[in-house]
Amino acid sequence: MPDIKQAKILIIATHGFEQAELEVPRDTLRAAGAQVDVATPDGKAIRGWNVKDWGNTAPADLKIADADVEDYDALVIPGGVINPDKLRVDDDAMAVVRSFLGSGKVVAAVCHGPWLLVQADALRGRKATSFKSIRKDVENAGAEWVDEPVVVDNGIITSRNPDDLQVFTAKIIEEVREGRHARRLAAE
Repeated sequence: MPDIKQAKILIIATHGFEQAELEVPRDTLRAAGAQVDVATPDGKAIRGWNVKDWGNTAPADLKIADADVEDYDALVIPGGVINPDKLRVDDDAMAVVRSFLGSGKVVAAVCHGPWLLVQADALRGRKATSFKSIRKDVENAGAEWVDEPVVVDNGIITSRNPDDLQVFTAKIIEEVREGRHARRLAAE
């Protein structure tokens, strides 16, 4: 069981991330003692979306393409509409998502973030949640969609919206302490 104080967490995001969905997990996990790196497509700072308008800028620590899954204990995917829509068609972002899924390490996605899990075909036969507007996408990907603040299925954590960030982040800490999961790939 890795202690959160020794954990390394990777957040992948691009312009248009929902501000709270990046900042709350990043700051809460750092406050708990984890090292948290933010990776962006070009390794440069990105601008968030704060509910109805552009928000804060988040500094980047590295390019998504330079992230090595072996260096991290968990992956966090913030939502917003713009951020995951751009990342789900980004080859480097999807390679990172698939590598984390294949490794059995914790993968956490909030709000529209599960779109990347849909794109990776990682939800078939699993229980998951998301923002309500992508419920049908999640169901069409083969998941059993449930309306709960946070859902965990074998180390894959999903959550609905910014109101659920406290339980979402607590669940990330809990799952990191649990360690790797010997999960089957959804396509199997």
